[in-house]
This record gives sequence, structure tokens and C-alpha cells, in this order.
Amino acid sequence: MRVYTSELSQKIGEKVLLKGWVHDIRLLGGLAFLLLRDKEGIVQITAKKGEVDEKVFEVVKQLHQEDVVSIEGEVRKSDIARGGLEVIPSKIEIIAKSQTPLPLDPREVTKTNMDTKLNWRVLYFRTKEARAIFRIQSEIIKAFREYFISQGFIEMQPPVIIASASEGGAELFELPYFDKKVYLAQSPQLYKQMGAISFEKVFMICPVFRAEKFDQPTHLNEIRQMDFEQAFSTDEDAMKTLEGVFIHILKSVKQNCEKELRALGRELKIPKVPLRRVKYEEAIEALRKNGEEIEWGDDFSKLQERKLAQIFGNAFFIKDWPSELKPFYAMPHEEDPKLCKAFDLIHEGLEISSGTQRIHVPELLEKKITEKGLDPSDFKYYIDCFRYGAPPHAGASIGLERLTMTITGKRNIKDVTMFPRTRERVSP
Repeated sequence: MRVYTSELSQKIGEKVLLKGWVHDIRLLGGLAFLLLRDKEGIVQITAKKGEVDEKVFEVVKQLHQEDVVSIEGEVRKSDIARGGLEVIPSKIEIIAKSQTPLPLDPREVTKTNMDTKLNWRVLYFRTKEARAIFRIQSEIIKAFREYFISQGFIEMQPPVIIASASEGGAELFELPYFDKKVYLAQSPQLYKQMGAISFEKVFMICPVFRAEKFDQPTHLNEIRQMDFEQAFSTDEDAMKTLEGVFIHILKSVKQNCEKELRALGRELKIPKVPLRRVKYEEAIEALRKNGEEIEWGDDFSKLQERKLAQIFGNAFFIKDWPSELKPFYAMPHEEDPKLCKAFDLIHEGLEISSGTQRIHVPELLEKKITEKGLDPSDFKYYIDCFRYGAPPHAGASIGLERLTMTITGKRNIKDVTMFPRTRERVSP
């Protein structure tokens, strides 16, 4: 039975079967050192002429980096080998040969530029950096899902093909659909609200698309959102849920991805809850005091978000936004309709999540849609949902890639997206 490299410390003195890739190989006369890599790590295979079968040594001499091999051998302690272990091979089988030279070196001996990383994902995914990033991302998804299941939420699968803009605006990918014109969803917003006013508590992980000509390191045209929606709730209730899942994710990554964080040189800080609630106007004033030229009604730039983090800390909410800056479904404040019950979560100087209490009153929803310059008739199916007993409800969305950025310390969203999609790139 195959054994992984992470299990070898429990197999000292035993014969094992290993399978993986040749990470590196060195031939020093009658001595060969082969580093074997599998999904768990790397182990040294030591073949000394005269100590191992002659056939084994001949196979070793045929190997190149990234060849796929099967190795049988004995696990021994070693004072000089990586991890304090080595395997003395009794049999080596070549499963698949790798073409040479490699267009990207998974050993990361030299720094690789972004285009090469994106062109050769199959090789980049084999680097220590990529394996750390995407294991952390997998843990984020797992922790998000397990948190909401434990809280009694139902997982939804919203459609990607939609009939009209889910949040308004023209940044939609249009495509033919039989004899109709349809769009790729820019948000699951309308559908998760339908779920919340029926099932009460729902969550989802889904792709969304924005047909905008982005040239920023924090934006892509296809991303993954992690959303939740809950009935009988206000914006404050949604913020409590959001900080709950946010802290759970951070704790899960810190506990279960210690090796990966170390590989990226990251020390993950767990903020104290409740997270600070900063009003939009308070954030504007703080930036002005720090020399920023910004007016009430302006959105924050990425640089300004980083400045706000220096003022207000590692993780905090910005709440009570101007209604004009948020989508039509954001519930306005009763005492001041210029403001709405919306919030953003800033982590490590980057907005990673936004949410609102939603409008559940059909007449008010029609009014807000019209004020945004949209036609309420295009949203009839959506508005009509609230005519049959809709409770107050609220929710939020976390950008999977952005949260991965803040946890891994990466500055470019392409670094934390397996197959990024931009104006210029639709492959691999």
C-alpha cells in the first residue's frame, strides 16, 4: 500500500511504497540523492552504488526533474537528510517521463515572473508557494461551509445564467440563450434573498462575473463569492454573523495550515471580537485629518483602505454608507434616507466583504430601483417575491480571493486564483 511522505516518521525501519515526482536529483559518482515530492511533502532517496541493486542505480541515472516514479525502499533515520529521514531504494519504476527543459522550475530556485506562472499553471501548482496558497484557500472554503452548517444554514446553488442585472449597471457579460438575450450573474443577490425569505438561513459559494476593464491587482472578471443571507435580521445581526464566520475561518487556517503559513512567512493574527464599527462619516473625517482629499459621498480607494487600517486596526467594519454608493436593495435608514444599512469588512487594509440589510417592502424597492435609473418591470419576478410575506432580512458576501490575499500576504489577486480570468487571459 502506498505511503505518503508525511507518514514516514512512523515507518522507520520498515519497507514502504512511495509515489510522486522527482523534485531534484544529484549524481555524485557512486552516490545519488533524489528528492521525491508528493502532495504531503518531500523526502530524500539515497542510492549508494554497492549498497543498492545495480538495476536501481541504473534507473536513477535515467531520471530527470519532474519524472513521475514509484519507489520501494526502507525508511531510515538520517542526521543530514531533510526532515531527519531518508529512504534506501530497493526498486524504482518510472511511471511517466517529463519533457526537458522545464518552462518553469517548481524548485523555485529563481524567481518566476507572473506571465510564466500563469502560462504554466500545471508546473506552478507544484511549487511550495502555490501548494501553500491553495491549501490555505481550500481550508477557507471548508471552514466557511462548516461554520454555516453548524449554525443551521442551508446551502444554495444559485444560477449563473440570469435574465437581468442583479445589481444594476452595465458591467454584464451578455450571451445568446436560444432565442433570448441573457447574462452571466454579477451576484447571487436576488436568489439568496428568495432563499432567506423561504428557508430563513442560507449560504452559498459561487462564481460571479464582472464585464469591467479592470487594471487593478485586486480585481478580476471572474471571482468566487462566499455569501450568506438570514431572515428576521438587521444589518447589525448580519455583521455579527460575518465576524463569527470570519474569525472561525482565521482560527481554522491558523490551526490546520501551520506548515503552509510558515512556508509563506505569515504569522496570522486573530482579531478580538466584537470588531470595531466605524461609521462612514467617521472614516471620511479620519482620512481628512491624515491629509487625504476626500468628500462625503466618495468611495474609498485601495490606498485609502490601507490608511484606514493604520488608523482603525487589522480588522473593522465601515457602516452606515451613503445610499448612492450602494445597490438599490440596501435598506435606507428611517431617520436619514441618505444613509443606508450597509457595511464593509476591512481586513489587512483591504475590503474583503460587504453586506446590507435588504429592502423587503415592494413599494420601497420599486422606488429605489427607479432612483438608480433602472426599470422596475425588469425586476418584476424579484419584487413580486416580497408581496407574499417577506420578513426583514440581511446578509453579506466574502470575496474568496480577497480573503486569501489578506491571509497569505499576497498583493496581486492573480497569485491566489487558480485560473485567473482578465481581459487578456482566458486560458489555460
